[in-house]
Amino acid sequence: MNEILALRRPGAANAPFSAPVLDDDESIRLQTLEAYEILDSEEEKSYGDIARLAAFICGTQTALISFFDRDRQWIKARFSNSAFAEKAQSLPRSHAFCDLTIAQPDPIIVVADMQQDPRFSGATNITAPAKLRFYAAVPLISPAGAVLGSLSVLDKRTRTLSPEQASALETLARQIMELLDMRRTVIGLSAANARLGQQSITDALTGIPNRRAYDQKLNEEVSRARRTGAPLSLLMVDIDLFKQYNDTFGHLAGDSALQSVARVLLASLRPYDFLARYGGEEFVIVLPATDLSDAILVAERVRALVANSEFPHRKFTISIGVARLDVEAGLKAMVQTADNGLYRAKASGRNKVVVGNLEKILAAE
Repeated sequence: MNEILALRRPGAANAPFSAPVLDDDESIRLQTLEAYEILDSEEEKSYGDIARLAAFICGTQTALISFFDRDRQWIKARFSNSAFAEKAQSLPRSHAFCDLTIAQPDPIIVVADMQQDPRFSGATNITAPAKLRFYAAVPLISPAGAVLGSLSVLDKRTRTLSPEQASALETLARQIMELLDMRRTVIGLSAANARLGQQSITDALTGIPNRRAYDQKLNEEVSRARRTGAPLSLLMVDIDLFKQYNDTFGHLAGDSALQSVARVLLASLRPYDFLARYGGEEFVIVLPATDLSDAILVAERVRALVANSEFPHRKFTISIGVARLDVEAGLKAMVQTADNGLYRAKASGRNKVVVGNLEKILAAE
């Protein structure tokens, strides 16, 4: 037990602790606190500096910045002189002043002598092992009015605060809230950036990776293949007669069909394969650690699965071009080879898997 805060609320000295029953206000308060993501966060110098400054300005032996969770008081920062031990990072709310601060969110609470104050008449273990007498706290209040925690100062001497000290303590509490608001802003920006980043590499219609994500993935896998010597293969996929389907049933039906085909393609692949929408009705599949013979097997399985699946209005088939990375020829040649295979699959009747002609691609350069 941290001797700074070994303090029970009146009548709680021998009572077992039980979590408080949450009313609507307490639920809202806890939700507000959670949004700041401050509980159990790492130590931060800015909060420690404010605690030190609070103790210095008020002339007290300790200062704490605390936040009030459902069943504990969690200490974000503290400053204490050698007269006080610094052990616990959090305390049960039954051992702290959380309820007083939450129930009486005055601009500042000042208790000159806790042993003489009727609100602490039942706090019998104040005297062990350090006799705390003075307590002052400023609640940390969110813009919506929720009490999130407190900035408090404590001392073994009976005393009070001057008007200037009280005003300074309130100012420091506002600085803490500004730090918290900055924290929430950063959290919000990070989440927004993550969403934007995800959106930038996701196809809005099908929900699978888009052309940008494919370009990144393919470059990564080519680099890995060159480094490790592992094989790498590529499939280029095109939905047969899709323009005809769009013209007959409309673009909304076409969009729905693209989504359905994407789901079927995704379901047909291995966990480490990578599917992306290349554009229009074309898809690409990157096959890491896959040689040409295995790539052909994967392509045939994908083709057959699409051909045997049910779609709105009519069935679909796909044509697939296959290529394997030739390290000397490079990435561009692999893509052109897969595209060559796709062109030949469509030209020879569709619903086929054709391996691209690398020699023809190299001869044309």
